[in-house]
Amino acid sequence: MKQGEAGSVIDELFAVIEQRKGGDPDTSYVARSLSRGREHVAKKVGEEGVEVALAGALDDKPGVVSESADLLFHLMILWSATGVSPADVLEELSKRRGVSGFERDAARGRGGEER
Repeated sequence: MKQGEAGSVIDELFAVIEQRKGGDPDTSYVARSLSRGREHVAKKVGEEGVEVALAGALDDKPGVVSESADLLFHLMILWSATGVSPADVLEELSKRRGVSGFERDAARGRGGEER
């Protein structure tokens, strides 16, 4: 994949998620997930995040790649459920360009310590 294509893949997948949002839960995983409610979708995001973290801790590069794809997919379902778009997230990331995490934490009153 060439640089710059990742954004278009995310946009394309998000469009599919949006299209399937009101679909038949018996034939669409996205529709089924959304029919179970935001809490269910949020739980799936958490589960996938843990799986990415475990793969990373085990130095399992293929696992990190595979579980990251799962995490992004479920995260996009959550975005759809909460009215967030990939553009919203990319805009937030763009705002953070050139600002250290320590500076951002200090501005929020966190002092930059690791949690």
